[in-house]
Amino acid sequence: MPLIKSKLQKNVGKNIEKEIQAGKPQKQAIAIALNVKRETEKKAKKK
Repeated sequence: MPLIKSKLQKNVGKNIEKEIQAGKPQKQAIAIALNVKRETEKKAKKK
C-alpha cells in the first residue's frame, strides 16, 4: 500500500505503522515516514 503524502503528524504516524506492519525495523520505518513528509513539504513550497 502506498504511503500517505502529507505534512500532518497524524499521517506520519500512520505511515510509520504501515511500514512496521510491512516488516521494517522501527528506526527505518520512522526514517521513511519522515522522508515522505520532507519531500511533500518541498513540493508544497515550490508551488
